[in-house]
Amino acid sequence: MSRKEFLTKMGLLGTSAFLFQACDFQSADKTSAGISPIISAPQGEEDIFDYIRRSSGKHDLTLYRQIVGAANEFKEGDLTLGIAAESEQSRANARALLANTRIGDLKAHSLFADELYELIAKNSAENADLDSWTLGELKAFILSQPEAEIKAIMPALSSDVIACLVKLMSNEELIQVGQKVFNPIPGTQIGSKGYLSARVQPNSPTDHPTDIIWQVFDAWSYGVGDLVLGTNPVSSDPNSVAEIERALYDLIVTFGLEKTISNCVLSHIDVQAEAEKIHPGTTGIWFQSIAGTVKANQTFDVSIAKMQSHMESRSGQFGLYAETGQGADFTNGHGEGFDMLVHEARKYGFVRALQSQLSEGKSPEETPWVHVNDVAGFIGPEVFKTKEQLVRCCLEDTVMGKLHGLTIGLDVCSTLHMDVSLDDLDWCIAQIMPANPAYLMALPTKNDPMLSYLTTGFYNHVKIREQFGYKINDAMWDFFKKIEIIGDDNRPTEHFGDPTWVYYQYRLAKKDLRTKEEILAEGRKTIAEVEARGVPIAQGFGENVWDLEPGLDKKIHEIYEDAKVSLWAEMPDSFVQAIPASLPLITQSKDRKDYVYHPETGEKLSEKTAQQLRSMQGSWASDTPDIQLVISDGLNALSLTDDNHLFPFLENLSAQLKAKGYRLATQNLVFTHGRVRAGYAAGEELFGNLPDSKQKKGIIHIIGERPGSGHHAFSAYITAAPVSLWGKKGGVDHDITRVVSGISDTSLLPKLAAEQVAEIFDDLYKKQEFEAKAQA
Repeated sequence: MSRKEFLTKMGLLGTSAFLFQACDFQSADKTSAGISPIISAPQGEEDIFDYIRRSSGKHDLTLYRQIVGAANEFKEGDLTLGIAAESEQSRANARALLANTRIGDLKAHSLFADELYELIAKNSAENADLDSWTLGELKAFILSQPEAEIKAIMPALSSDVIACLVKLMSNEELIQVGQKVFNPIPGTQIGSKGYLSARVQPNSPTDHPTDIIWQVFDAWSYGVGDLVLGTNPVSSDPNSVAEIERALYDLIVTFGLEKTISNCVLSHIDVQAEAEKIHPGTTGIWFQSIAGTVKANQTFDVSIAKMQSHMESRSGQFGLYAETGQGADFTNGHGEGFDMLVHEARKYGFVRALQSQLSEGKSPEETPWVHVNDVAGFIGPEVFKTKEQLVRCCLEDTVMGKLHGLTIGLDVCSTLHMDVSLDDLDWCIAQIMPANPAYLMALPTKNDPMLSYLTTGFYNHVKIREQFGYKINDAMWDFFKKIEIIGDDNRPTEHFGDPTWVYYQYRLAKKDLRTKEEILAEGRKTIAEVEARGVPIAQGFGENVWDLEPGLDKKIHEIYEDAKVSLWAEMPDSFVQAIPASLPLITQSKDRKDYVYHPETGEKLSEKTAQQLRSMQGSWASDTPDIQLVISDGLNALSLTDDNHLFPFLENLSAQLKAKGYRLATQNLVFTHGRVRAGYAAGEELFGNLPDSKQKKGIIHIIGERPGSGHHAFSAYITAAPVSLWGKKGGVDHDITRVVSGISDTSLLPKLAAEQVAEIFDDLYKKQEFEAKAQA
């Protein structure tokens, strides 16, 4: 069976062209991994600082960070940072030292200080008695005392103290804390004991409003989705974001749910502010990804002042939806020498400070909603790669969020290059759910059709409710009864799992006078159109109401298996040689496994490659090209080697760029095991030392996308920058780059994509030219 036949069978043959600002979460910290620390046994009741003085004769910040890091359960990210324990015995010794350390001493010795750390400290209450406790005593208190007693001391628990406390707890102890500390959203049961809510994540590869709305109909047909309708956008154009926000808001208003559930398009908070100006009152809760240090937040174009300014404008019911995730800081080059768990805790401290700002001078009923989502597992195996580590991460973060006083949910997820399978996620969910997080993600299946990663499907929520007895927000449950998805006996009705029935109810609310048969027929036709664009819609169920319909389950497993094959496929030498004027190059990755599990190696040029590029530049003399094309296998070599993919794209792109007057390099750089930043590194070698610092030069990097959609799509990363910026190590990065993605013969056709890439490059080049003239 051909791939086109396969995709047609899967209902995934459609268009998936999209443009967005690049954000590569696959890059690792720029510091090289250190040697894992060996922590010897403490002497008597020795604490961390006694141990450091005995070992070093003075306070040693590096050793301090190593001991605190060594107390963590093992994760690959801490190993990369050089602070993972050398052995289980070292880990036990580090925990013993930590347990003997007084809270006040921890607060007096920061692992890393910046303005965010100072904000968290300022927002933490003073409690002299608590400062005299050891962490071991704090652990005993948290495990033995009821919720009211724990909540009485929570305001005085700093983020670093909470992180260190969590390191001392077993999974069973973390679950015990999760089961008795709850921070519900005022006026709701969201985040209450015995409740599990859902964020509907109706992602579309094309930002198609119909795809998005129908996934909401789909969710509600399974009685799922009571927190927020939150879609990840492909485009960050404010007009596009505003249209999606308006469509979601219309759905909410039509059903009279304005006070019950919110909508959100998870673009940058600045873009949401612009979208609010376009259609006032429609943007719902505002979203932002945040990090644990000032510099790491700069990667997201976020500052403390910016977030505080935006919070000043949030006076209505819906305030802030924040997302975090262990490892995001160090993968973006901001590990700062301390461990991922402390980074993550500081993110919650940041949210707690913003929540305090929002609630200042307001009663609990007037305080805008704030909730945080821990996206555990999205980055990849450089952070952690096993199902056991995923469970540990989710339990740690749930408890840390709760002890910060936050309503915290989870995205229990896995990338396709982690050692966590589609079916492993069910095991992970069963291990995590006893801790009772506030909510989970919810999609038609476990496979996200746009982000190409694995998360929780609607049917997972149905099973969790059956297995653990969890409920959803009462107001939303009443709505599901009203539209006859749930009966008066609180059990599914005959309409359960039928999104066309929810659509019928929607049309009735719109005063549609057509017959039920006409509306249902229209719904079935629309579902077929949505699925043809690559977005599955769940319908019905299997043997139990919590089982995915068998046919759809089979399709999702087939897509998963195709993704695994794609991930490990190599680009043959014969194919590289067939690329016109190809110059084969390599990164520092030793092999495909090293490349997949250690992404930073695929960002760095080998010494041989650097010499080849310098030689190539020398051959240009005064005839320097405007553009260098770079080709890399990325995470899916098949996206390039499939018929009618790379070659028609290259041919049309070259023709389009030459027609616009640009000079292309005579050779095409072809990387085996290349990441996006390998293209930037090549640009630095080729353009960084040219004599005219104001001259503009560009890189167009064609690279295989993360597999998982079945399309075998590739992307083109487009960068145009002055020589002065190419000359700065790391000066050119994702913040000035645009990307066209979803390019394949079954989605965005390569020839059409080439036209778009050429247009974008032309715009970027002229923009850079204008800015250079303005600066002159």
